[in-house]
Amino acid sequence: MHDARALIDMGDEAVRRLARRGYTLDLSSVESLQSRRNQSIRIADELRAESKTVAAEVQKAARTGGDTSALKDQARKLKEQIREAEAEQERVQEELTRLLLTIPNLPADEAPDGDSEDFAVEQRRVGTPPTFSFEPKDHVDLGEAMGILDFGRATKLSGPRFSVLRGTGAALERALVTLFLDLHTRRHGYTEHSVPFLVTRKTMTGTGQLPKFEEDLFATGVADRELFLIPTAEVPLTNLYADEIIPPTELPIALTAQTPCFRSEAGSYGRDTRGLIRQHQFSKVEMVRICAPDDSRAEMEKMTGHAEACLKELDLAYRVVTLAAGDTGFSAQLTYDIEVWLPSQNTYREISSVSDFGTFQGRRAGIRTRDEHGKSTPAATVNGSGLPVGRTLAAVLEQHQQPDGSVLLPQSLVPYLGFRRITADGKPSEA
Repeated sequence: MHDARALIDMGDEAVRRLARRGYTLDLSSVESLQSRRNQSIRIADELRAESKTVAAEVQKAARTGGDTSALKDQARKLKEQIREAEAEQERVQEELTRLLLTIPNLPADEAPDGDSEDFAVEQRRVGTPPTFSFEPKDHVDLGEAMGILDFGRATKLSGPRFSVLRGTGAALERALVTLFLDLHTRRHGYTEHSVPFLVTRKTMTGTGQLPKFEEDLFATGVADRELFLIPTAEVPLTNLYADEIIPPTELPIALTAQTPCFRSEAGSYGRDTRGLIRQHQFSKVEMVRICAPDDSRAEMEKMTGHAEACLKELDLAYRVVTLAAGDTGFSAQLTYDIEVWLPSQNTYREISSVSDFGTFQGRRAGIRTRDEHGKSTPAATVNGSGLPVGRTLAAVLEQHQQPDGSVLLPQSLVPYLGFRRITADGKPSEA
C-alpha cells in the first residue's frame, strides 16, 4: 500500500510510473480524501482543546460556588461534536484506505515498457536445451504411459485442473520438496516453517491478494467465520510479522515453507490447462525475505540465485527474464521470471517468479523496522518460488526422458529416492 502523502508529493511522476503498468491514478481523489482526513483531524483536535478548557472552567466555577449549568451544557455539546468529528475522521480514513488498497505498486525504472510476456527482456540462459533422437513426449503423455500420473481419476474426484501422482511419481514429488527445502535451509540460510493453509481476510490483504484478486481465491465459511485457502505460502510467511517492529539487527529474515497452493485461476481457462502447468491445487516451496528498505534489490538478486540453484541441481536448462512494467504483479515493483525449457512445447515456460516489493507489503501488513535514527519505518519484502513442484516435475520428466520411454533422473535426487531411473512402466530402477 502507498503512503497517500508520498503519492501526492510525487504528483505527475506517480501518475507516469503507474501508467507504465496500465493503471490510471486518480490523484485528485487521493488529494481530496487526504485533505478531508487532515481537516477532520484538525477539527477534532480543536474541539478536544476547547472541551478541555470548558472542563477547567466548570471545575473553577464549582469551586467558587458559581452557576455551572451553562458550562456543563456547552461541555455536553462539545462531546457530541467531538464524537461526530471522530466518526467523520474514521469514515474518511476508511475511504482513503480502500482507495489506496486498490493502487498497485510503482514499477521500477529497470522494468522494461510493455504489458505482456512478449516485452520481457532476457538476462541470461543457463544450460543447453536437450536434443533428442526421437519425438519427445510431453509430461502428460509420458507420465500417464508410465502410470505415475493420473489426471482422469483426479477429474473424477475434483473436476478438471487437478492431478493424482502414483507410485514413483508421488515419490518424485516428495523428493523434489525435500531437495528444495534442504537447499534453502542448509545452504541458503532460510528457516523452515509449517504454516496454516487457511488465513483471514486481513492476512490476505496484507500481502496484496485482497481486494484485487478475490475472484482468484477459494474462500470458506463456517457459521460467521470467513477464511481463505492460501494461493501461496508467501501469504502466511510474510504475515508472520504483521503489526510488528523488527529490530534492524535481526534483518534480513529468511523464511521458507512447503505448502499446497489453491488458485481458481479465473480468466485463464484454455491457457496452459493441460497437465501440471496450471492447476487449482499444487505444491510449492516458497521463499520470503524481510529486510531493510535499501537492501531489497540486493536481496532479490540473492533470492534469484537460490531459485536458480534448484534448477541447476536438477540439470535443467532455463533462462531468466525481467518482466515488463505492465506484466508485473500488483504488489511488485520489479520481477524476474525464471523459465525452464519444455521440450514438448519447444520453448521456455515460467517456473519461478522472484519479486522485489519494496515497502509496499510492509506498509499494508504493518511490518516495520527502524531506520538509522531509530524512527519506525515500513520494512521491505522479497518473495520467490523455490520451486513449484508440479512444474518442476514436468520439466524433469520432459528434459530427462529416454528413447525407451524411461526417465533418467538427476543424480541429486538419488539420496532422496534410492533409485535414479523410472522405467517405462513406472518402476524404480538403478541407472
